[in-house]
Amino acid sequence: MGKLGSAVYNRLVIIIPYVWLLLFFLAPFFIVFRISLSTTAIAMPPYEPVFSLGDGWAAFWEKVGTFSFDNYSYLIDDPLYVNAYISSLVIAAVSTFLTLVIAYPIAYGMAQAPRSIRPTLLMLVILPFWTSFLIRVYAWIAILKPEGLFNQLLLSLHVIDTPLIILNTNVAVYIGIVYSYLPFMVLPLYSSLEKMDGTLIEAAQDLGCTPISAFWRVTFPLSLPGVVAGCMLVFIPAVGEFVIPDLLGGSQTLMIGKTLWNEFNSNRDWPVSSAVATILLLILVIPIVFFQNAQAKADEQGR
Repeated sequence: MGKLGSAVYNRLVIIIPYVWLLLFFLAPFFIVFRISLSTTAIAMPPYEPVFSLGDGWAAFWEKVGTFSFDNYSYLIDDPLYVNAYISSLVIAAVSTFLTLVIAYPIAYGMAQAPRSIRPTLLMLVILPFWTSFLIRVYAWIAILKPEGLFNQLLLSLHVIDTPLIILNTNVAVYIGIVYSYLPFMVLPLYSSLEKMDGTLIEAAQDLGCTPISAFWRVTFPLSLPGVVAGCMLVFIPAVGEFVIPDLLGGSQTLMIGKTLWNEFNSNRDWPVSSAVATILLLILVIPIVFFQNAQAKADEQGR
């Protein structure tokens, strides 16, 4: 009975993640993909064909035959969507790099701090999550607007003569993304750096490495798993970000999240917006799959 229970437990451990993936990722994805192959209709829901289990299999296959990839062709032909994808990738990449540059010294300092205060430092990193994400973004509006706190500080210090125009620009979007996703970069970096053996640095310096050289030859390579994990945790949600560019960015800030929202809610074009979401998902998922396969092969060769 014990062996049988252990076998059942081992199978459940394997099956449960796949069931979770099927229910909350693959099933919604196929629903969105099916809508992307439909056509717009003045109805509720605003697309056709709409499937019903009561129509029978003959009607089901007849409706399947009406599917079309015209929505995807439309996205390729319209420069708005192509530019939105490119702009989103560029903004997300720059924001990820800036987040990494800021988060690495923070995580390194936390890893080098005395063990007694590390939990406190970790709590301070997580502390922003205790406040609503929307409230924190609205707070940046009060900080960055022309009569806001930042401009008032610079004016009082006589650094500037006239208020800077930061709000409703891409700079404000970068600030909002870096601030909002900074903990997602700090935590995996800290996890990698905290487990690093400090004697490796001492050995490198004994062999003639300067502190900077020892960092680039020892510390940074050992922290690469945290760097990769942090970059993914920041880059992936930043590409599809909607709230930050909508509140902090101006009308010229073009990101795919805003475009997707406009298609769903303003234009009521669910098939096109579903095609936008499908392509966005493929842009993000396919490189990750290739990276994981390459990483798995590298690990096998290392063994």
